Amino acid sequence: MKIPATPLLLALLAATALPALAQNGKPDAEGFIRDWLVLAPLPIAESSGADALDKKQFADEASPAAQAGAVQKLAGKELAWAKVASSTFYVDFKELHPAQSEQVVAWAVAYVVCTAAKSGLTLKMNSNDQGKVYLNGKELVKFTDTRSLEKDAEDTAADVTLKKGVNVLVLKVVNEENNWQGSVRFLDQAGQPVTDVKIETKP
Repeated sequence: MKIPATPLLLALLAATALPALAQNGKPDAEGFIRDWLVLAPLPIAESSGADALDKKQFADEASPAAQAGAVQKLAGKELAWAKVASSTFYVDFKELHPAQSEQVVAWAVAYVVCTAAKSGLTLKMNSNDQGKVYLNGKELVKFTDTRSLEKDAEDTAADVTLKKGVNVLVLKVVNEENNWQGSVRFLDQAGQPVTDVKIETKP
């Protein structure tokens, strides 16, 4: 008997094909977050990349209740959140969805857990193409043009605070054509990578 390829089934299959954690639940040595919950791909139809980036395709995109296997309803479609452990400093949405990787949008969520509040941080974001980051429901940084992803050419949000406990980090990336990628990391006041936080992929 053939089993229908439902969003939940596809998410479970994706999760079982990837390692459970990339860095044992920590950022890597350069501060890049590698463990994510990913929601993708959603076609942007006739919208430009910049317009799709600014549009909230679902009401709580700035602070979604993401968890592995949960189905998200948006724009007349249903997609499921899938746990992803990246083998490199960025999350590669095209590698995850090679059959539908142009004129699309994706979201990646990580729960950043701190034992004490951290202030004066710098958030660094990169994307291919358009990208933005929300932290605890607030938009911190946005890039609205097309580009390739270069490790040291990041967009910056200064004077960022991670509160004690759970912080909801959301990376939204729109791709028009070719590669589809995004990365996020935090630096401390001395410009050093923040690595002493825990990265969770469940609320």
